[in-house]
Amino acid sequence: MATIKPFRGIRPPKELVEQVESRPYDVLNSEEARAEAGDNEMSLYHIIKPEIDFPVGTSEYDPRVYEQAAANFQKFQDKGWLVQDTREHYYIYAQTMSGKTQYGLVVGAWVDDYMQGRIKKHELTRRDKEEDRMKHVRVNNANIEPVFFAYPDNKVLDALIMRYAATEPEYDFIAPIDGFRHQFWVISDEQDMQTITAEFAKMPSLYIADGHHRSAAAALVGAEKQRQNPNHTGQEEYNYFMAVCFQASQLTILDYNRVVKDLNGLTSEQFLEALRKNFSVEDKGTDIYKPQQLHEFSLYLDQHWYSLKAKEGTYDNSDPIGVLDVDISSRLILDEILNIGDLRSSQRIDFVGGLRGLGELKRRVDNGEMRAALALYPVSMQQIMDIADSGKIMPPKATWFEPKLRSGLVIHKLNDE
Repeated sequence: MATIKPFRGIRPPKELVEQVESRPYDVLNSEEARAEAGDNEMSLYHIIKPEIDFPVGTSEYDPRVYEQAAANFQKFQDKGWLVQDTREHYYIYAQTMSGKTQYGLVVGAWVDDYMQGRIKKHELTRRDKEEDRMKHVRVNNANIEPVFFAYPDNKVLDALIMRYAATEPEYDFIAPIDGFRHQFWVISDEQDMQTITAEFAKMPSLYIADGHHRSAAAALVGAEKQRQNPNHTGQEEYNYFMAVCFQASQLTILDYNRVVKDLNGLTSEQFLEALRKNFSVEDKGTDIYKPQQLHEFSLYLDQHWYSLKAKEGTYDNSDPIGVLDVDISSRLILDEILNIGDLRSSQRIDFVGGLRGLGELKRRVDNGEMRAALALYPVSMQQIMDIADSGKIMPPKATWFEPKLRSGLVIHKLNDE
């Protein structure tokens, strides 16, 4: 069963939300955060990217930067830019992209569910990135940014959410940069909150969709606080961390594509011939061609687009990893032909999120920066859940979720004050 609880969120007043809210810390660099914050002292970037308060070039891992995050978090509360709710609530967070809306429940997720594997992951995490976020959680004693979970579709929760969605939201704005609509409701009815808690208790698992490092960091700090407290009871607020949970069927996963700098010494003709061993190769001409189905890839090479269809026997439908297009392309193209084995460390490959479109692949090849591009059919949420249930890990750079969660709509403190 999945254990969750409501919490006393720390939120911007309604009239300030658009000045406070921001993109997540890990989707932009320090220079971009500095530019987006500009002269807006209420921007959450002063808390999640506090290196912008220091001279250009200051490391985001400088101890002073973490201290500045905590000082700024306190400043935001002192000035009334962030205010804690007087009662515990669940919250609803809706995002609309390209006419499609997905509704998430903002909850306190139980640390022990993560530690015991009931909150399931599908990606590996790096300890250095975990430690960075752990420092940020520790110094602020809060989850400033949420993590992004999926849960199996639930008709009771869907009906409850739709009832709130028919009412006026607390926040409603179009975000700069992405242009997507973001809405937010506060659930204060005790019966509704009990219903949400009870429905989650029926779920055997929750699934991390995006934010594996934030999830790990939040849970590890909670577990750390449990060990450090000689009077630990299990009821403390630090036993929970903030998550936005979406119904799995509502989520949009975009393609996550590859561009490579060279063909491993092969000519274009030799490369295409090598591909024919495991793929049916068809020249699609000069117009952009997008993969139409699983196990089909689009290759852009020498101003031409090609369809690559994996042949029978090159993948295993009974293996949740081996059936993935990211695995097929990694094994049979990047590794076997191009000798790019470690996607995390190779300098010969880069990755392009599907929101940028296949035109971005074409641009990077046409301008000479890259030699070729490979477009993949998107992974499905069901595939992610199957992999997580099997205890396996997806290959690197396999999923790209959009829209990203905005930060600053609500914050979760790790103490009861």
